[in-house]
Amino acid sequence: MSGKILQVNISLGGLPKRPISLGKVTKAGLLGDFFAHPKLHGGPSQAVLIIANEAISSLLALGFPVFPGALGENLTTTGLHPSSWRSGQQFHVGSARIELTKPREPCRALDIYSSSTPIRPALYSPGIKLGDTAALHWGKSGFYARVIQEGDIAPGDIIVLESQLA
Repeated sequence: MSGKILQVNISLGGLPKRPISLGKVTKAGLLGDFFAHPKLHGGPSQAVLIIANEAISSLLALGFPVFPGALGENLTTTGLHPSSWRSGQQFHVGSARIELTKPREPCRALDIYSSSTPIRPALYSPGIKLGDTAALHWGKSGFYARVIQEGDIAPGDIIVLESQLA
């Protein structure tokens, strides 16, 4: 399983995150990236948030005004379908290695992209929190990852599944 990095994103806190040409990923996350709510986001097991551009495209098709970086992700991928993402999968990306830790539960901050239809139900369903990989929208809201090996990540880098838990 492999894909590409479409965009690397950071912010000074809050949404959206904006693209950068090269990201240095450390155990604490991307250098220069900050969170509006550090008690809820970040930390070693949530150092990086990864979202598939395919999920963003599906939200666009539903009329939500989203774009790469809008959902607060650090890494926007393409060609790596989120329905196949699982906790424990390890990916080589750029010169770094990351391990998916858990699906991201979307917070109220994403409501800025809602109008008459709320965005969060289009991203996340109750079974996801229970680990049901057959749940509607599995992986669509993104996955948090911990950094196993620090390194550089840039748009165009290949992201490749290296290993996963049995």
